[in-house]
Amino acid sequence: MSTLSLAVRDSSTMLRRNLLHARRYPSLTLNLLLTPIMLLLLFVYVFGDTMSAGIGGGDRSDYIAYLVPGLLLMTIGSTTIGTAVSVSNDMTEGIIARFRTMAIHRGSVLVGHVVGSVLQSVVSVVLVGAVGVAIGFRSTDATALEWLAAFGLLVLFATALTWIAVGMGLISPNAEAASNNAMPLIFLPLISSTFVPVDAMPGWFQPIAQYQPFTPAIETLRGLLLGTGIGHNGWLAVAWCLGLAALGYRWSTAKFNADPK
Repeated sequence: MSTLSLAVRDSSTMLRRNLLHARRYPSLTLNLLLTPIMLLLLFVYVFGDTMSAGIGGGDRSDYIAYLVPGLLLMTIGSTTIGTAVSVSNDMTEGIIARFRTMAIHRGSVLVGHVVGSVLQSVVSVVLVGAVGVAIGFRSTDATALEWLAAFGLLVLFATALTWIAVGMGLISPNAEAASNNAMPLIFLPLISSTFVPVDAMPGWFQPIAQYQPFTPAIETLRGLLLGTGIGHNGWLAVAWCLGLAALGYRWSTAKFNADPK
């Protein structure tokens, strides 16, 4: 078999392994999934009317339309924390040492984690999106091409954050540390344009919200799903995704290939 064929075969095996782990131990994924769902219900039913008035909307449905795209990306951040924990467990429980002695493609271990996490992120986004639709979110103005672009953005964003989460898992001494190290992936959406427009924030805080990966991605997804303009946010979101993916890949592979201490 060629090197490429071996890599694909071994990566597929590692992907099945990670999906089996996720199916057998769903509690971590479900716990992380509850965070965006609870925030969605809280902000819609407790603060919805007030927040809608604050963004110039007419009723609660306007705020639902504003809120859901941001929480879909927050869902990806939440899901990838589970990846950091899973990678850390593999590193500390000895299975990686065993893999190093086997005749398998070395990069397949990380590829299995990344592809598995991206698939879990997509499923989680669908579930949160279904909750959004159930409480009133509609995307009637988006074209088929905009829907396709929105899906592509979600997958690209999930891939970028997953590689960063893999790196965080590799440098963590245990699962608890991995979970703590990956907390910025949940914290950053809270200080982005998920809940309120950047222009409505205090002047000193606006650069913090504006110059980070979540805000341009949220604004792009919001524009695609609602059929409105995205301005310069589209290329900014793609640039952030490609940059983070490249950084996470280099970081993760360097740490994984380093000789164990």
